Amino acid sequence: MKSGSNLEKILKAGHFAFTGELGPPRGTSAEEVRKKAAHLKGKVDAVNITDNQTAVVRMASWAACIILIQEGLEPNYQMVCRDRNRLAMQADILGAYAHGIRNMLCLSGDHCKFGDHPHAKGVFDIDSMQLIQMVKKMRDEGKFLSGSELEEPPKIFIGAAANPFADPFEWRVHRLAKKINAGVDFIQSQCIYNMEKFQEWIKQSNEMGLTEKVYILAGVTPMKSVGMAKYMKNNVPGMDVPDEIINRLKGVDKKKQGDEGIKIACEQIEQFKEMKGVSGVHLMAIEWEHKVPEITERAKVLPRPQVD
Repeated sequence: MKSGSNLEKILKAGHFAFTGELGPPRGTSAEEVRKKAAHLKGKVDAVNITDNQTAVVRMASWAACIILIQEGLEPNYQMVCRDRNRLAMQADILGAYAHGIRNMLCLSGDHCKFGDHPHAKGVFDIDSMQLIQMVKKMRDEGKFLSGSELEEPPKIFIGAAANPFADPFEWRVHRLAKKINAGVDFIQSQCIYNMEKFQEWIKQSNEMGLTEKVYILAGVTPMKSVGMAKYMKNNVPGMDVPDEIINRLKGVDKKKQGDEGIKIACEQIEQFKEMKGVSGVHLMAIEWEHKVPEITERAKVLPRPQVD
């Protein structure tokens, strides 16, 4: 059984981390997970497995994580507060750890109204901040949230998400500080298009000493088309897509827009490598996993470092 988190070792050794993402299938096909995983193998340090993303039913995150482990990849197990109460969450954490899962991303989760079961009852027994605290208590104190003792604590590397762009912007850095105080080890950000705003957020994080306490991975999602860019700008809450990105995609032939999107993503990755306080990149190429090898090649992040 795997002892610790590879992602944690990469970050602690001072390497620039590079993580990927995989959306589980809307059915029982383990083969679909394996197919997507094949594009990521050897290209990333860990792979996020989403948990009923956008409140749409998919294969359970922990189950897809186990398939990933079988394929020789390290999963980052996402858990949202929308679907489970604290009993179910703690039980799932123990089960996930027993199967070799060593990283976990603690999230609130999109509201049910956005998904395919809009009338489902959202649980939200605890929020993402409390979920971070709960995992830390289980790991460091060997106790359940109730305070009762736990046998063989799960030594989980704890992650959370951050959105540097939601309003009010000046509160964003303080929300990050709250997550750090709750016990988070690493942060993956919302996908970034407004580089100026992100730089300002990182500058504030540096000035407050937050980047000394947490590893921040900058979120990157390559744009496939002008249509995708416009949709994200107008319909995705908390997303900040500047007009210059849309105009740049508009400026190339329709068939080449995806390539231009990848080019923009690679330029961003180069900038993140030089940015003080950024410890790596989280690449979210959902349903575009087959492009990951090309992106890692062009962004010059290969070969991935090997750590013991």
